[in-house]
Amino acid sequence: MTSFSIGVDLGGTNLRVAAVTPAGELLETIHLPTRLSAGPHAVLDDMAGAIAQLIGRQSGEFLGIGVGSPGPIELPLGVLHHPPNLTGFDGLNLRTELERRLGRTVHVDHDAGLAAYGECLFGAGRAHAVDSLLMYTLGTGVGCGVILDGRIWHGMQGAAGESGHGPIIPDGPRCPCGARGCLEMYASATSIVRRAQELGLAPAAHEGSAAQTGNGATPPTASAIAQLATSGDKRALQIFDEVGYALGLSLAHLVNALDLPLYVIGGGAAAAWPLFAPRMFSTLREGSYVYRLSMPRDPNIFEPGKTHVAPAQLSDAGILGAALLPTAAHATATA
Repeated sequence: MTSFSIGVDLGGTNLRVAAVTPAGELLETIHLPTRLSAGPHAVLDDMAGAIAQLIGRQSGEFLGIGVGSPGPIELPLGVLHHPPNLTGFDGLNLRTELERRLGRTVHVDHDAGLAAYGECLFGAGRAHAVDSLLMYTLGTGVGCGVILDGRIWHGMQGAAGESGHGPIIPDGPRCPCGARGCLEMYASATSIVRRAQELGLAPAAHEGSAAQTGNGATPPTASAIAQLATSGDKRALQIFDEVGYALGLSLAHLVNALDLPLYVIGGGAAAAWPLFAPRMFSTLREGSYVYRLSMPRDPNIFEPGKTHVAPAQLSDAGILGAALLPTAAHATATA
């Protein structure tokens, strides 16, 4: 029988729960919408129900439960503080509420940190033989996780890795975090859709879509906008040029500050890598003298001792990192 743990990836749009082996194999996954409009307790009920289902359907040794949540989240308590993409969750103790529902110990961490952890152990980190990296996740928002010497860097109160809410454009759009011009307002899937609407870009409606605008048309999606850019639409290309510029500005600060060997771009919007990477690299070269000193001759070929920026290799990094959280927590406690 195969041992397993449960990993949960709580997002502002989707909720995923999976049974995962210690080797990173997904045994079974449950996909659900995140029912924010129904309130946090409905989301918690959905999560607890899916976890209980998966535990009941597996036959191997059960190792524990790990949950990745958008931040800011106070660790190790698991209390959420004004999470911009989880309306109504302010002050909620995610760990306690889940433990009450399940009657089991639950480990909670920042979702982007867990995605970075999964990518470090099973994805780009393993491929490039590094144990320190930074990862941006471009989804509903922009998450950021930092791995130092094989461990998630949490900071003083669990708030490390909120670079998605670092202002980079003075007087830019107001961000849900309260600041203006944050990276999240330029590089998230949400911001790509908003920018497309500002430019009057309206991709064709998808048949059968349930999400409708007031006039009955289907709102554009980041992937549909990327398809338009790939086909040569000038407004769509402009949007991804802006995404690359914003990422390059942010990475320039991070490379200068951290001097890590690897910076990974993941999340759903990262599928548009060919569209935004050229502007990202040119902006990074211009803005970071540390990168200019250490950049590889070819950004697509790994060179030890150089600073690399690369796309994520895993689509399930967050849920893998969450599933590994119980055993990682045990190892840290006994070290």
